[in-house]
Amino acid sequence: MKIFQRSCLPLIVLLASAMPAAAAPEMDGDYLKTGFDVLAGYKFVAPPMDPVLSAGGVRPTGEEQIPAEVKALNGRKVVIQGYMIPVKMEGGLVTEFIVVSDPLVCCYGNVPEMNEWIVVKMTKGVQPLQDVPLSFYGKLKVGAMFENDFMVGIYYLDGDRMEVPAS
Repeated sequence: MKIFQRSCLPLIVLLASAMPAAAAPEMDGDYLKTGFDVLAGYKFVAPPMDPVLSAGGVRPTGEEQIPAEVKALNGRKVVIQGYMIPVKMEGGLVTEFIVVSDPLVCCYGNVPEMNEWIVVKMTKGVQPLQDVPLSFYGKLKVGAMFENDFMVGIYYLDGDRMEVPAS
């Protein structure tokens, strides 16, 4: 056994030194840069609505499907790039919208999966800019969201600001 351990030690040291070091998270000021490659990088199947459970029982959320690395983003200040689909406007400004990874999703293509959009509510209204890649800053909530007993998303961003990324 000692011969095996001594003979394998150089190989283990060589393999460990060849492995890339874990990259430090990329930041934009106080905001962690994240993307749909992480948020939508796994299969999520929305659980079916159960009217019996929604009448007072425990609703299925599907949250057990969300990977730990994604759950770790809950409550973090993040910045994510995507495209705006306005939902609610006040005084010519957008106050609520959905962010998707591709401008052709939803309106012109396939309906995105539940982990392929983020519901955003801004503290102050922003200009409606569709079909333009944008950066959205805010505090991310990861977990099932319901409206009128229907699951409407698993990502919610309490938006601070929106910017057109530098080219």
